[in-house]
Amino acid sequence: MTYDITPVKAPRATGSMLRLLCRLAENRVTGPLLSRPLLTSVGVADMRLTHATEPQWTWARLRNETRAGAAPSIPAPNSPEAVPPAGFPFATVADYAAAYRQEHTTPEDVAERFLVASRTADDATPALRAFIAIYRDDLTKQAAESAARHRDGRPLGPLDGVPVAVKDELDQTPYPTTVGTKFLGKTPAVLDATVVARLRAAGALLVGKTNMHEFGMGVTGLNPHHGSARNPYNPLHATGGSSSGSAAAVGSGLCPVAIGADGGGSVRIPSSFCGVVGLKPTFGRVSEHGAAPVCWSLAHIGPIGASAADVATAYLAIAGPDASDQNSLGHPDVAGLQVGNGRLDGVRLGVFTPWFDDADPQVAAACHKVVEKLTAAGAIVTEITIPELSLVRSVHLVTIVSEMATAHQEYYRAHRKDYGLDVRMNLALARRLTGRDYVHAQRLRTRLNGYFFDALADVDAIVTPTTGCTAPPLPEDALTTGDSNLTLATRIMLYAQAGNLTGLPAISFPAGYDDTGLPIGFQAMGRPWREDLLLKLAAVAEQSVARKKPQVHFELL
Repeated sequence: MTYDITPVKAPRATGSMLRLLCRLAENRVTGPLLSRPLLTSVGVADMRLTHATEPQWTWARLRNETRAGAAPSIPAPNSPEAVPPAGFPFATVADYAAAYRQEHTTPEDVAERFLVASRTADDATPALRAFIAIYRDDLTKQAAESAARHRDGRPLGPLDGVPVAVKDELDQTPYPTTVGTKFLGKTPAVLDATVVARLRAAGALLVGKTNMHEFGMGVTGLNPHHGSARNPYNPLHATGGSSSGSAAAVGSGLCPVAIGADGGGSVRIPSSFCGVVGLKPTFGRVSEHGAAPVCWSLAHIGPIGASAADVATAYLAIAGPDASDQNSLGHPDVAGLQVGNGRLDGVRLGVFTPWFDDADPQVAAACHKVVEKLTAAGAIVTEITIPELSLVRSVHLVTIVSEMATAHQEYYRAHRKDYGLDVRMNLALARRLTGRDYVHAQRLRTRLNGYFFDALADVDAIVTPTTGCTAPPLPEDALTTGDSNLTLATRIMLYAQAGNLTGLPAISFPAGYDDTGLPIGFQAMGRPWREDLLLKLAAVAEQSVARKKPQVHFELL
């Protein structure tokens, strides 16, 4: 079977050139002339000519899947049997819980250290810009309440007093929700999003709202309004997006857990670039209630953490049914996550070698070494094939930008010029797509998703690198405007989009570093509701992939 993904070749534009292109793309006469070659370059023209006999994609197949076999266990964060990741010791949820239990520190002390560290991070040159907003009074109030619970011997659980950051795409009182723009979020949220409410009920120390690529419409993390978040491993490089600040906050030690949102890799990509763990759960497994409406059929909320155990703890806290989100109903119960023995005996890993090896050589080589480590723990590698992979890019693109353009419909006329130029350009191109394009994409989505579900009938997880490259430099000429770089964006998203189209759970975890010290991520995609297996893979891998200390890192304990 032929591997059919080819690189996208499109000119990069920024500054005055991008501003001119935006105007041309928005013009009724010149817009179609400009958009046609750009949409063709990402495969939309070929998608339009691809015959489809399938019905539109629905979530019926996902809901009808059953979990096969016994659920493997993963390390529980508070168990003495849980083994910490190899290499640099990032502070974990378990470390915070132990420090409070042993009275080495208090949530109030941690809150003060966080406030100092976050100021230091943003006073640096360049500023880390992991956060859009931090409210000192709100944080110190939470910390005092948590400290009182610990003094009384009645913490609410392992997250009580642990710093947790939330992407500014989710409502969190008393903060406004900007979604990374400069025109939204003029008043505070009235209610917490369901995920935030569940974290608050678990006692988490909600430290602030994290930065993001504007409206989630990009994968680099560039944000001309709030400043671009910086990569803790090299602040001159991108974090990835769109959950840029969440990954930067975890990677820099400002918190062991943060919440991201993922419509096209936006949890996994920044987790990969920043050297941390990120989980995109099964579609609907985590409630979207209280999250900004961005891309309804692709959207997932998921945790980013310093370790697999941290992500597992956060996942258990936020997952489960919510009457306010119909997509969260009807799933199997969230399974408990128990201590594992570090073995993967009998776990079948599916590798489509031409796709796997399409990443940059250092990325592919590091990920092959992870496969070797997983097989040394008992996993079995099976070669698989996935047809028509080139369609994943165009079907996902048409789906996500059509839904995003609809989400922006009420803002577009009044605020078109308030967007960063990259988002403005993307919206102009999205508005050149038709309803026929969207419906046709959903029919092809049914076919593509069938390929992935069929592959997972024979293996337990499909494994790839997380991204096609490591974190690119942040271009100085784009910091105040954003940039349009389809070639780079599609390279970054090479492995991410299928997880959103299918709704299947997917995880990114550290695979090593390139020769400049930038992190490399490894992705595993599993059957519906098999987050436990994905976390198991991450927990086993992190015992043999030694972590390195980031250039920007803070110790709060």
